[in-house]
Amino acid sequence: MGSEETVARGHEGRDVSVRIILLLGAGLVTLAAVVQVVLFFQMGGLWRARQKELPPPVPVAQALPSAPPEPRLQIAPSLDLKALRAAEDAQLQGYGWVDRKGGVVHIPIERAMDLVTQEAAR
Repeated sequence: MGSEETVARGHEGRDVSVRIILLLGAGLVTLAAVVQVVLFFQMGGLWRARQKELPPPVPVAQALPSAPPEPRLQIAPSLDLKALRAAEDAQLQGYGWVDRKGGVVHIPIERAMDLVTQEAAR
């Protein structure tokens, strides 16, 4: 009689109850969810209690600057390099004062090389 019952059901029902295993699994999942919710609210309460116990910030901390000190990181290094090269080219190929009080000027590099060759030719 046992083998006929096994063939009809497709498995033996006396060893394992699928319903009990599924209920046990669902119970464990529900318990885990409840524990997570309780821990969430408990940690929030502990955090708020800790924040109340902390001393107020010192006035210096409230007066922090809005930007970090120099030198700052470059946001666009290629644009900064182009600007640097343009400033260098303007100084190498243009006229300008180095020290106005001392009467020192800078001249274009080509003109300076011409003056040096003329001086050497004399």
